[in-house]
Amino acid sequence: MTLARRGALARRGALARRGSLAQRGVLVQRGALGVLAATGVVAALAGVAFTGATAAVLVGDPGALVRWGLPVVETLAELAASLTVGALLLAVCVLPRRTSAARDATSDRPAADGAAYPRSLVLAGVAAGTWTVLSVVHLVLAYASVAGTSPTAPSFGDELALFVTQIDLGRTLLSVTTVAAVVTALALVVATPTGAAWTAALSFVALWQLGQTGHAAGATSHDLATSAMVLHLVSAAVWIGALAALAVLVRRLGTDVVPAVARYSVIAGWCVAGVAVSGVVNSVVRLGGWDGLSSRYGVLLIAKVVLFGAMALLGLAHRRATIPRLGGARGAVLFWRVVLVELAVMGAVSGVAVALGSSPPPVPDAPVAGTSPAYLLTGHALPPEPTALRWLTEWRWDVLMACAAAAGVVVYLRWVRRLRRRGDAWPWLRTASWVAGMLLFAWTTSGGPAVYGHILFSAHMIQHMVLVMVVPLFVALSAPVTLLLRAVPARATTLRDDASRGPREWALTLVHSHVGRFVAHPVVAAVNFAGSMVLFYYSGLFEWSLRSSVGHLAMVVHFTLAGYLFVNALAGVDPGPTRPAYPMRLLLLFATMAFHAFFGVALVGGEALLVADWFGLTGRTWGPSAIRDQQIGGSIAWGIGEIPTLALAIVVAVQWTRDDERTARRRDRRVDRDGDTEMDEYNAMLGRLADRDAQR
Repeated sequence: MTLARRGALARRGALARRGSLAQRGVLVQRGALGVLAATGVVAALAGVAFTGATAAVLVGDPGALVRWGLPVVETLAELAASLTVGALLLAVCVLPRRTSAARDATSDRPAADGAAYPRSLVLAGVAAGTWTVLSVVHLVLAYASVAGTSPTAPSFGDELALFVTQIDLGRTLLSVTTVAAVVTALALVVATPTGAAWTAALSFVALWQLGQTGHAAGATSHDLATSAMVLHLVSAAVWIGALAALAVLVRRLGTDVVPAVARYSVIAGWCVAGVAVSGVVNSVVRLGGWDGLSSRYGVLLIAKVVLFGAMALLGLAHRRATIPRLGGARGAVLFWRVVLVELAVMGAVSGVAVALGSSPPPVPDAPVAGTSPAYLLTGHALPPEPTALRWLTEWRWDVLMACAAAAGVVVYLRWVRRLRRRGDAWPWLRTASWVAGMLLFAWTTSGGPAVYGHILFSAHMIQHMVLVMVVPLFVALSAPVTLLLRAVPARATTLRDDASRGPREWALTLVHSHVGRFVAHPVVAAVNFAGSMVLFYYSGLFEWSLRSSVGHLAMVVHFTLAGYLFVNALAGVDPGPTRPAYPMRLLLLFATMAFHAFFGVALVGGEALLVADWFGLTGRTWGPSAIRDQQIGGSIAWGIGEIPTLALAIVVAVQWTRDDERTARRRDRRVDRDGDTEMDEYNAMLGRLADRDAQR
């Protein structure tokens, strides 16, 4: 056989194999969503049939269509929402867009294709549109199930209108549908990672609202169950939706499959941790003890745990065995097989989760009878009178904030370890400052200040002052943004030469954006730091933060970020603000300190109780009166505000001294190297002036 004949046969075989792989890719693309939806629906129907949640009732039965259709529609709606979030996330930080023009031509990595990026936004729009339609159907069936009325009843339309305008569940479901519709329009319009990020944030709002419904809305451990459910929904949606979106876009990925799957694998690892932690918390809240595992709800929960373990193991095998082999043809085939199996298990887990949400748990959701005024107001029993020890031993965990603090410590320490492995140094005082800040943040949001902050205004003021003045001081001095920019190695940076954005790129984008530079300006940061406090307490925002978990989260995020921006503008080392001269920094600091003093004095001398229908109705049998406690809170705002401000002033003064010393050392080195040119020029100027005077 001639060499030409052999070459022709080889090329023909390669084309045949390539065509076979392309056909398999088409099959995966067409079958991925079908497998996900089918297994989810089957698992949901089997789960509700096992627990008896779809059994007909004697009075107020909405009909078989509603009883069996509601879990099916809810499963499909959650999968559509997951696909929406996953496709948007791929556009935000996963999919390559194009190869950088400055890339080294000798690089052995293939150039980025970027064809999958615009298709991901189209996929997000289509998925969000499907989510919108399914949300409308879910709203109708949910009301029919709650009211025990068939959708064909003559008065169903009028009753549904009252449901979506007067009842909390109806308003929430209507809000979710509205947000899904807005996400549909935005996903089809935006074209940049920034636009995709804003759209993804809006979809997270809808997931947050869904977390307020179901068993999480029950009276038992409402705050804990709600925060855990939100973390559970977001983590599961990102994990499932991003993998499903990759499976749908597999034909468009081309050479981008290697970086895309590798980046998704890191995100999936964090999602596994979020689902595991929130799942454990939800199980403890809903089961009420080990005896709950013997119920039908407990058996279904065990099945979900087993399926979740299978998902985690498949993901681990996918990361260790498949990703290193993605460069070859067999690796792509193996990737498709693992994806199909993993999507099937994910669909089953989603269906079981819907079945659990539709089934009565061992711990009932009905409010506890004979509760105290504090329980009726806050959803928690009145805590004991605070003492120095109880400020440290009383805890009411906020799962979101605690997980955020734990993740912050883990990520920071990993970055420090990466620097040391590379041979670079990082000050241990900065590491200690970050760890202390995260521990203090966790205590403030889940410890004594969180327990007593809903009962005592003074305790709320302690929580507020620590969040806005103490925690940011530790965080800013630990320089997290600087560590991020240094810890990402050069090899990881070159993996982002395809116009996609990872943590480093997003950090630089935020720091150098017009909005970032504006809010980080020292004057703006000082005005925001001081002015937002008055706006918060003397408006409806304060009451919103007390009555709503969303408002409480907004308060925590805003004041912690405002404090960080202010401290970083005066004494931080992270990039961002154009810092003024040290005298101006001290002037801004003292002006802010004076404003805090006036604010505290106003509270001390005030006779009008803030949010009187909250702090005045707690039914406390211990402690001072509500107005006296508010005046104590004013003293705390004054006193606690002065101590961190003084510490910050000392830090600024020390930095000023060190800056003068560095300037003096640089001048001495220049004099030793080039001579004292400044002094010589000064003496020459004096000589010229003397000569001119002599001539006169």
